[in-house]
Amino acid sequence: MSLNSAAQSLVSLAEAGHEGGQHASLSPYLTGGSALFILLLLLWITTRFNRDR
Repeated sequence: MSLNSAAQSLVSLAEAGHEGGQHASLSPYLTGGSALFILLLLLWITTRFNRDR
């Protein structure tokens, strides 16, 4: 597969998904904030169990 045909297929794929696809009630800030909170919580839990250092 050449670079030109790969780029054309990616462009056509991106244009096909342009019609929407996101649910109206999903806020990207809420999703990102909750993901950040969960990751920070997992980091905190991991550091609490790793007391042998």
